[in-house]
Amino acid sequence: MIVTIIGARPQFVKAAVVSKALQDERIEEKIIHTGQHYDERMSNIFWEELGIPPYDVNLGVGSQRHGAQTAEMIQKIELYFVDHQDKIKGILLYGDTNSTLAGSIVASKMKPFKVIHIEAGLRSFNRHMPEEINRIVTDHLSDILFCSSDSSVQQLRKESVIGEIYEVGDVMYDAVKTFGPIADRSVNLADLLPFDADAFLLATIHRPANTDNPENLSNIIDTLGALDLPCLWPVHPRN
Repeated sequence: MIVTIIGARPQFVKAAVVSKALQDERIEEKIIHTGQHYDERMSNIFWEELGIPPYDVNLGVGSQRHGAQTAEMIQKIELYFVDHQDKIKGILLYGDTNSTLAGSIVASKMKPFKVIHIEAGLRSFNRHMPEEINRIVTDHLSDILFCSSDSSVQQLRKESVIGEIYEVGDVMYDAVKTFGPIADRSVNLADLLPFDADAFLLATIHRPANTDNPENLSNIIDTLGALDLPCLWPVHPRN
């Protein structure tokens, strides 16, 4: 049995693709939703629209400071593992969230669980980003590392990680191919745009270094406003 640990919006999108592949291969999967993202528009809607298999448990950790949130995840994930340890063969993790970090820490201490990391080897080289610490620690605790590009493979080799490294392509590209046609059938983009334009820019702004710093956020918005094309900025509850 594979246990998938997810808790944030990007992970839900990726899991929708990989979980379907696991089903096609008749591999049993149980999903732990940590509850890191819990607003309906950031969580439940993805199960409804992307067909993700129902999660086995929602840990309900919610929003907390990094230390408290990660600690609660570790405690609750460990209890789940203890209850199911006779069946678990591998732990599947995505990206760089606190959910990913917590899962890798617990699983690495409960061998012979295999720790599997999708999107391994990505780096911003900015240690002030919590996500950078999460992805580095997870990579060095993982037994199987799936990379989206050769540059990620080379980065892991440079860091001398001990796990097995595979270049498998970008799971987000797979998600676009899978769900793009569904979006085209269900949504008319022109109806969503607050302006008339044949071409426009799409901006996402969510890193704390930008959203929590008034000067940085103001500079970003001023720059977007000075561009030649109109810009669409979908604002989610984090902002």
